[in-house]
Amino acid sequence: MVVLNKIYTRTGDKGETALGDGSRVAKYAPRVEAYGTVDELNATVGVARLTTKGDMDAALARIQNDLFDLGADLCRPHMKKDDDAEYPPLRMVSSQVDRLETEIDTMNANLSALRSFILPGGSPLAAHLHLCRTVARRAERLTVDLSTADDVNLSAIKYLNRLSDWFFVAARIANNNGQDDVLWVPGANR
Repeated sequence: MVVLNKIYTRTGDKGETALGDGSRVAKYAPRVEAYGTVDELNATVGVARLTTKGDMDAALARIQNDLFDLGADLCRPHMKKDDDAEYPPLRMVSSQVDRLETEIDTMNANLSALRSFILPGGSPLAAHLHLCRTVARRAERLTVDLSTADDVNLSAIKYLNRLSDWFFVAARIANNNGQDDVLWVPGANR
């Protein structure tokens, strides 16, 4: 369990932060950029939840919890040393990816096929979910970039990839099951 009695520690005043294994890195390090963007994504999901209720709110609450798991995974480098850790690190697992896929398939089953790209917008919830989608894509890009230089759990990358798809389909659900989607009209304003 996490206990935070004092919020400021002054340990980051010189531009460094501690990773989950205790090592210190620059606050702009690729790993910090990746999990920092996951934190930003979590905040955008929190804003989206201001306009939800019922099943959608419950799904977004599950995603917020997963995003904390993902942040914990990304802030802990050296996956090869996980077996030697005093406390087993929290890592994303394939069942979290599988759950997203199942939810995407369930939501998408009631939607008509797309005949155009969709512009972010429509209902307030759909607009927020599209913002979540774009932040998820950025988090994915940063995590993939991190994986070119350091060990990253493949389930973390897969989760972010599916999550942006989840937000896209959820935005269509929020737009009256796609009926109120705002469609792109190529060259409409030439």
